[in-house]
Amino acid sequence: MIPVKDLGFRRAAPALAAFAAVRLLGLSVLALWGAAVDSSPHTLLSARWDSLWYARIAAEGYGYEVLLPNGDVHSNLAFFPLLPWLERLVAAVTGFSHGSAGLVVSAIAGLAAAWGIFAVADSLYGRRVGVLAVAAWAALPVAIVQSMAYSESLFTALAAWSLYGVLRGRWITAGLLAAAAGLTRPVGAAVVAAVWVAAVLALRRGERSWRMAAGALLAPLGAAAYVLWVGARTGGGLTGYLDVQGGWGNGFDGGWAFARFIGARLASPAFPAGIGLIAGVALVLWLYRLCVRQRQPAALLVYCGIVVALALCASGYFGSKPRLLLPAFPLMLPVAAALARLRTGRAAAVLGSVASVSAVYGAFWLNGSGPP
Repeated sequence: MIPVKDLGFRRAAPALAAFAAVRLLGLSVLALWGAAVDSSPHTLLSARWDSLWYARIAAEGYGYEVLLPNGDVHSNLAFFPLLPWLERLVAAVTGFSHGSAGLVVSAIAGLAAAWGIFAVADSLYGRRVGVLAVAAWAALPVAIVQSMAYSESLFTALAAWSLYGVLRGRWITAGLLAAAAGLTRPVGAAVVAAVWVAAVLALRRGERSWRMAAGALLAPLGAAAYVLWVGARTGGGLTGYLDVQGGWGNGFDGGWAFARFIGARLASPAFPAGIGLIAGVALVLWLYRLCVRQRQPAALLVYCGIVVALALCASGYFGSKPRLLLPAFPLMLPVAAALARLRTGRAAAVLGSVASVSAVYGAFWLNGSGPP
């Protein structure tokens, strides 16, 4: 259990300000880009790709599907329900469209995620590292997704605060937030595993409490409830949700399909893209190795390891892998620790440069292929 620290607004304010500044920079560049090419930033952020599926669920519920020419079925049952529920709530209160409500949810969830990341990093390595970790997370190349009507920000907020609850020994809070994360994305299993591993280690240290047992029991309820409901609705039983994901071409093959995808790039005129993908995977694995060498708590290493494994080893939508890695915020802790050793001005210059490149790339990405 980590020492108790004051995590009120005043202590977290620099981290939240850094997050807001980086995200505002990204949105400003997107607005300027949109004005130059006559595209709508609001549409790009709230009414394309997965955001349309979430908004439809919020408006109409589950049951919508698309039959593709090759026979595959894209069912909205693939999307977990917490974000659409929140979109429906915000829309009912504000009168906004469901897509716009999703932007509100993501904006609030982004700040909550930043605060949670700061809480974890500050508790482990100090306030300076906490602020820099948040800034680095906000400046990731695909961080524009944090401002979209997508579930990444909401999931990261729930995961970060659940992990903080684990580190503080607040088991019921950790379990409830893990259950909510399990209602947000399939990778909620990573949060559940982190809670369970932390509980087992606590037992080995001799800790015994009903709160710990309750937290461990609560953690999987969200994901289990949704998966079982989908199985009952589709008639597929325990594997019903996997069948739904299979209709989208998603699955877990240990990275074989991704390896073949990279190999195809290397054997084609897109050779530089293949090299870039290899470099990107190597960077992620190197950062995880640094997390281990940094001696991060087991809960963080388990959570981050599962997020990385599921992102890199899934068999579908290879262009989604960078955004699927967004919740792996512990990867930013070694980066933040390295930046913390620099003088403040130099660290700010590095992060400012990275944030600027990220903002330009985000605008280019959303006005091009964008997240699938």
